[in-house]
Amino acid sequence: MRFFRLPSLLITLKIFPLLSLIAAFFAIAPAAQAQVSEFRQAVAQAAARDDDLVAFYRARNFEGIWSTSSDRRRRNALMTAFAAAGDHGLPAGRYDVDALMAQLQAAQTPAQQGRLEVELSRKFLQYVRDVQTGMLVPSQVDGNIRRQVPYRSRLQTIEAFTLSNPAAFLRTLPPSSPEYTRLMRQKMELERLLADGGWGPTVPGNKLERGDTGARVVALRNRLITMGFLRRTNTQSYDDMIVAAVQRFQQAHGLAVDGTAGPGTLREINRTVAERLQSIIVAMERERWINRPKGQRHIWVNLTDFSAKIIDNDVETFSTRSVIGARENDRESPEFSDVMEFMVINPSWYVPRSIITKEYLPQLQRNPNAVNQLIITDARGRVVDRNAVDFSNYSRTNFPYSMRQPPSRGNALGLVKFMFPNRYNIYLHDTPAKSLFGRETRAYSHGCIRLADPFDFAYALLARQTADPEAFFQAELRTGRERRVDLAEPVPVHLVYRTAFTQAEGPMQYRRDVYGRDGRIWNALAREGVVIRAVGG
Repeated sequence: MRFFRLPSLLITLKIFPLLSLIAAFFAIAPAAQAQVSEFRQAVAQAAARDDDLVAFYRARNFEGIWSTSSDRRRRNALMTAFAAAGDHGLPAGRYDVDALMAQLQAAQTPAQQGRLEVELSRKFLQYVRDVQTGMLVPSQVDGNIRRQVPYRSRLQTIEAFTLSNPAAFLRTLPPSSPEYTRLMRQKMELERLLADGGWGPTVPGNKLERGDTGARVVALRNRLITMGFLRRTNTQSYDDMIVAAVQRFQQAHGLAVDGTAGPGTLREINRTVAERLQSIIVAMERERWINRPKGQRHIWVNLTDFSAKIIDNDVETFSTRSVIGARENDRESPEFSDVMEFMVINPSWYVPRSIITKEYLPQLQRNPNAVNQLIITDARGRVVDRNAVDFSNYSRTNFPYSMRQPPSRGNALGLVKFMFPNRYNIYLHDTPAKSLFGRETRAYSHGCIRLADPFDFAYALLARQTADPEAFFQAELRTGRERRVDLAEPVPVHLVYRTAFTQAEGPMQYRRDVYGRDGRIWNALAREGVVIRAVGG
């Protein structure tokens, strides 16, 4: 589109007398004005279906931000970002740079340019959403992903873009977390490895252990070398070096660390590079869903890792094993973020209604004295005489009573619970069932998160508000009475689900998809056009 340029006017002013200049201006102005009018009309019509774009262009009298030679920096920055979309695990076909460049060259009339102007703004806003807060709506992929994605205002975003350095603005969009940066770096490394043939042949059979020899051990040795868990060696026997390498692999994959390549370990060793890339791309999408400050101090509960950690300024300062919800739809632990406000020492367990009606009511109907560690109360909190109630008269829908377990060492919550009040009735707590923490896969609870070291967890939280947190906690514990202790500084808590995650130092970490959620996310991403790439070096 050719606009009337001020330099031409100044040249004309030097050549023609004033009257001639006015005549010349009015001779050419109608054509230029008609072009501008046609462009603006096309912009208005093309933006009409999008309230944000209508508001944006109306505020600037339907002038473009991409269409003139002075907008070249914006266009170039946008095309550069689009060309790198695949690096972020986004569908490159959604931002086809070659097709857009061809459209820019082909748009000759003001109407064509106006329509393309709005299309570029739409593509820009789509890219912003995708790379900043993710392509998918989490709850639409899995109902237990209850994450509140920090979506930004589309109108404010495009307005800010026009006032900023284009390339610098676009660079700020993806998550700035060290985790996202390391995931992206690992993704690119695996894409190059995939182009070079991956990790080589898989290891046949079901089990290898110390003392074994032969071709299967060689296959295991070669794969461990390629994966980076074993230095180069010609050994053909399952010796100490192989045992140590398998242990390192097991530790990096959340497996029982015994140095034996059993069925579970071999299954993970034989995963393909493409499978690991899927996990990383899903993890990057998940990191975009939580693209906001996590808190200088925060609690990070990774469900697939069966762990709970305290993170201070991006450094892990405490970690403990956890038990998560069982692999049943109504018992799976959900994913969300909230703020931990207090702990309760010597807690009572107020049994959730779902557990009362599903598990305990059938037992009470068979035997009124069943689950006698629990107190039954009416709507006014009065204790109910079990023998005076005919439980067969009630069903899941009309059972009128509540149930509570008083503080004790046998309490289902153990001796302390950590509260971040939420609509899902999920919290972290102690448990008398300590044996479960020794298992490799720990999905057994009704949804809450059980901690292997709850006292140490409490000490770490209390250390910022009392000189001797252990003595304070133990004194309250010895009373046997229920006591709420507020945290002087409430701590953000994030229940996440990462089958691929990084460390500041050390190998990439992978975990099994215990609830199948990452598989569902990958399928949804693939439907959006995300593909696994092999990138030559």
